[in-house]
Amino acid sequence: MPALHDHPISKLRPAQHPDRIQLYSFPTPNGIKISAMLEESGLPYEAHTISIRTGDQMTPEFLALNPNNKIPALIDPNGPDGEAVAIFESGAMLLYLAEKSGKFLPSDPVKKGEVLSWLMWQIGGFGPMLGQFGHFNKFAVGKTTDSYAGDRAKDEAKRLLRVLDAQLEGKDFIAAGEYTIADMAIWPWIRAIEFYEGVEVLDLASYTNVTRYRDLHSARPASQLAVNIPPREV
Repeated sequence: MPALHDHPISKLRPAQHPDRIQLYSFPTPNGIKISAMLEESGLPYEAHTISIRTGDQMTPEFLALNPNNKIPALIDPNGPDGEAVAIFESGAMLLYLAEKSGKFLPSDPVKKGEVLSWLMWQIGGFGPMLGQFGHFNKFAVGKTTDSYAGDRAKDEAKRLLRVLDAQLEGKDFIAAGEYTIADMAIWPWIRAIEFYEGVEVLDLASYTNVTRYRDLHSARPASQLAVNIPPREV
């Protein structure tokens, strides 16, 4: 890819610290994942707000970085062999940052497999289904007379919460007995249930392991910072 200063995204969000990882994001659950990882790992980075409220993600400059027009995305100006590398999709970004930092992804094959399994569980099911639930529960009210889609999303969200609650019985971490990128991927989505006005609808309080886990990891110092990186207001 072109060097950072030649990339179109630099016209939209110029770097003040071009030697650092450049994060282009917004503090949604998927964005918070990456902010948390960067804060936890200690990798030097610079955060740029890509406001999904004003459509920054649809600009030609951002589309040159992520053709799928979704946050987050990043550029590492010091990638493999010293060349700049661009990464989009939050799961790919977590894996890249874990490998770069050597943190939050066990090297032991068995433990690594556990972590990757739960990371993919979040990416493929938990996040997308909670997003669908949130859409129908908060944003589509009164826009459809057919309750099938909303009910299906709610029922699947509750099923996934049961899966998560069972996995967390007696555990502080989702896998490998330690805090990993899988945890960073999961807790922001539990936190989003309140934003989606779904606490009572999903009976979140009944999933005691899930709520304990959310509170534990939301309280981490890096997590407290990550939920507002980059700032929501532009």
